[in-house]
Amino acid sequence: MKLDNQVAIVTGGAGGLGSAVVRHLSSVGMRVVVFDREADAAKAVAASLPTPGVAVAGDVTDDDDVQAAVAAATAEGSPRLLVNVAGGGVGGGRLVARDGKPHDKQAFTGTMEMNAVGTFNTSRFVAAAMAANEPDQFGQRGVIVNTASIAGMEGQTGQLAYAAAKAAILGMTLPMARDLAPIGVRVCAIAPGTMGTPVMLGVRAEVREALEKDIVFPKRLGRPEEFALLVESIATNPYLNGENIRLDGALRFGPR
Repeated sequence: MKLDNQVAIVTGGAGGLGSAVVRHLSSVGMRVVVFDREADAAKAVAASLPTPGVAVAGDVTDDDDVQAAVAAATAEGSPRLLVNVAGGGVGGGRLVARDGKPHDKQAFTGTMEMNAVGTFNTSRFVAAAMAANEPDQFGQRGVIVNTASIAGMEGQTGQLAYAAAKAAILGMTLPMARDLAPIGVRVCAIAPGTMGTPVMLGVRAEVREALEKDIVFPKRLGRPEEFALLVESIATNPYLNGENIRLDGALRFGPR
């Protein structure tokens, strides 16, 4: 898909991975809607772009907020790319803790909500808007890139909620691609390993060394810019569809 002068929506666009995606897409000529819960941070990212972007404050699980982001994108042109980066975790822990206490249900449902439900919610509204686009020479009207994690494949001890949420996103990829094929929208998901976001780079040296020790090569944390490069590759390669793509330096999570 041609990116220059097209419109993208990036959820979680003010965060570590999301802002890297926003900046990269802007650098290749896209007009970007930065959709994030943090209004001031979203405005700062949007204002810093070579071609000023549009900041929309809101929650990916809120229908009105998502539709406001779609409206902002439509005002800029035809939304052609959605990158779902918004997510995270609400607590964690083992199913039964060492003290015998069962896992908190709200922590589980909250993590599922912000990851799996949020990804589903933005995808359904943006895909409906993409259906009105004119198809390109390959019949494409849009591309959706979702963000999972290798934890969705190899969840570690204490990662039950997060692993389940990311596994749900991985499970959406193929049926979503099949659902949207008739309107010419492709869908892929990226499953990153341990990425060097500002939060991760701020941890103590010994913690960072422990995170890096099982990464095969390059033996370092992934760079947010490398995540952004993969987003671009998915968007521009018309035969990539229905795939969950690892980005992890050959890291495989053990039980920990």
